[in-house]
Amino acid sequence: MGLKNNSSTQSTELNFIGKGTHIEGNVTTSSSIRIDGSIKGTLNCKNTVTIGESGKVEGDIQAQNAIIGGQVQGRVVVLEKLVLENKSSLVGELQAKKLIIDEGAVFDGTSAMGAQKPLSTSTASADVSKK
Repeated sequence: MGLKNNSSTQSTELNFIGKGTHIEGNVTTSSSIRIDGSIKGTLNCKNTVTIGESGKVEGDIQAQNAIIGGQVQGRVVVLEKLVLENKSSLVGELQAKKLIIDEGAVFDGTSAMGAQKPLSTSTASADVSKK
């Protein structure tokens, strides 16, 4: 009997960037990732990104789902659900289908929700100036 190609095993794998680890550059993964260290660059994940309380990301994040418990500065694009936990901080742009912000979380920036559409501050400025 031959081995079956089971693509669901990728979703159970977890990449881990531990506290005290610093990465500069682009990180791409098809499985989930947890960050307790820091990344300066682009993070592209086809599954779930979890940023622990000690985790920090400076740069763009693109993921299926994201749970932020630490600090993020940059643009975050989540295809499904984004959770900002109570000690988290997000400074920048966010785009998500669903957004949960816990009490105590800090969000400073612009957001777009629902259908995937590009964020644009010039459109918002034009609407305000017409009023």
